[in-house]
Amino acid sequence: MTRTTTGTVTLVGGGPGAWDLITLRGARALADADVILADHLGPGEEIDRILAEVGAPEKEREIIDVAKLPYGRQVAQEETNRLLVEHARAGKTVVRLKGGDPYVFGRGFEELQHCAAAGVECHSVPGVTSAVSVPAAAGVPVTHRGVVHSFTVVSGHVAPGDERSLVDWSALARVGGTIVVIMGVRHARAIAAALVAAGLDPATPAIAIQEGTLSGQVSVRATVATLADEMERAEIASPAVYVIGEVAGLG
Repeated sequence: MTRTTTGTVTLVGGGPGAWDLITLRGARALADADVILADHLGPGEEIDRILAEVGAPEKEREIIDVAKLPYGRQVAQEETNRLLVEHARAGKTVVRLKGGDPYVFGRGFEELQHCAAAGVECHSVPGVTSAVSVPAAAGVPVTHRGVVHSFTVVSGHVAPGDERSLVDWSALARVGGTIVVIMGVRHARAIAAALVAAGLDPATPAIAIQEGTLSGQVSVRATVATLADEMERAEIASPAVYVIGEVAGLG
């Protein structure tokens, strides 16, 4: 990677939502930052609490909202990329604060590649991904000895059958492990139907968790066959994670 004498960019995983689930290394990166480009997900609204927790020195920090709200206001990725490079080239220490982990459906590697192509030094600080932590917050392990030996994390932002989909839903129905779907609220009915059509037992336990790890956390238990109906009845909205598999019946 090309190094420069200008500023740097650090991609920080902020965790699933609760401000104190950011890593210590991530919190220290925020303390050192001159500019913070923050997502909506993760502890973006709690930055002051994080800084206080690590005893960050008083300094002027610019916080820029570059959130991509599900089916709402979104800052284009190209604009985020431009801001990262612009501030780094101005000699700033830049933190890109993301929800979860930067490399789990967070477009973190895209941003690292963009910085590298522009000659900007870029680092990544892993974060606690919602795919595992949100089910745990609801009392559901994604693996359990004697029950399941694998789990698959899937993005549900594209429906089964959509030409843009890169997910083999039929294979997932047969693999026998836990299925964790993030960014899949809108397509929950289509996803559940595709899994059942491919042979997954309709009575397979399922659970949906909205705003996991936050004070507004809501959980809904169902089966894969009733998941979409139960989510609609409970008005489950993004951000939410749902788990399909025998572990969803535990807890």
